[in-house]
Amino acid sequence: MIFLRKRFFLFIFIYFLIIIKVHAIDTKADSAVILDVNSNTILFEKNSDMKQGPASMSKLMLTYMVFERLQNNSLSLDQEFIVSKKAWKYGGSKMFVKIGDTVSVNDLLKGVIIQSGNDACIVLAEGLSGTEDNMVEEMNDKAIELGLTGSNFTNVTGWPHKDHYMTLRDIAHLSKEIINKFPEYYYLFSVNEFTYNDIRQFNRNKLISIDGYDGLKTGRTTQSGFGIAASSKKNNRRIVSVVNGLNSDKDRINETKKLVNWAFREFITLDLYKAEDTIQLAKVWLGKEPLVPLVLNEDLAITIKKKNLDKYKIKLVYETPVIAPIKKGDKIAELHLIEGDSTKTKDIYAGKNIDKISKFYRSFSIVNYLLFGVSN
Repeated sequence: MIFLRKRFFLFIFIYFLIIIKVHAIDTKADSAVILDVNSNTILFEKNSDMKQGPASMSKLMLTYMVFERLQNNSLSLDQEFIVSKKAWKYGGSKMFVKIGDTVSVNDLLKGVIIQSGNDACIVLAEGLSGTEDNMVEEMNDKAIELGLTGSNFTNVTGWPHKDHYMTLRDIAHLSKEIINKFPEYYYLFSVNEFTYNDIRQFNRNKLISIDGYDGLKTGRTTQSGFGIAASSKKNNRRIVSVVNGLNSDKDRINETKKLVNWAFREFITLDLYKAEDTIQLAKVWLGKEPLVPLVLNEDLAITIKKKNLDKYKIKLVYETPVIAPIKKGDKIAELHLIEGDSTKTKDIYAGKNIDKISKFYRSFSIVNYLLFGVSN
């Protein structure tokens, strides 16, 4: 018997009335990256894969490690750690902890995030992992797990070292992970000031005083220049911007504002499907049910240039009918996201199990197909 399966195409065209020209953008930062968090789309990049000293922006990795422990209840905000001589003596920016004192995790997090305290980083690392070296090893393991392929840590503070580096792409990805995974702790990045040991310090991220901006972390060393990982939210859309290699705090603020405003102005993000939404019902051959739902395994949002809204199309491609047995989670199709000459693909899966019919009914179905073209 010759059984012919057809290749199925579903085109979905998206039309909008407003067409806005996208203007080119550049930055005087040595490196930069703009990420749309909702769709995980890079909108702009400049030397984004260059390994470089991240300075205190690498404190985001330590912060991730603490948030993860808080979330899985292996750590609490009121838990206290003892300040060692090493932490007390550590140079650079400080929370100004005192040797021998016990400090709560809540205060230490504020010391890291708001005051960029190197001493607070050491207290957390030693309290959580025994030594700074142990925490560094954990951070590097977590970087691999998160797919931060351009990062390596030799300390928990961001202190300059030839083998301590990150790419701005990695910093943007790490920022997105913190925002998405730990919403209950992310608010700490927007706290404007913190007083410890009667020393009042303001958040080094001055962008949080501007409407829409709500975190993350600055960084600055002589070698790296001024940098910042910043996040801004507008109309349920979130942009992460990372810049580095600038000459002043004013420059990193102004360059970030310019890039973020451009991203919001020139692009639009559309929420297309939620995970497990049925995109299409595909015909089934020799199955106990005639149709199988085709679904995504994660939410799908797209970010596109506003000028290309009338040109964007989505194409669902699969072989039809789908032959039983089918297991939920089997890859069945591909969703092609086409913007001009660029095409991205997403895998589409079976949304349920479909068992194969018995031999008797299989013979009956084959006869039906040969005589009448009925596939089930």
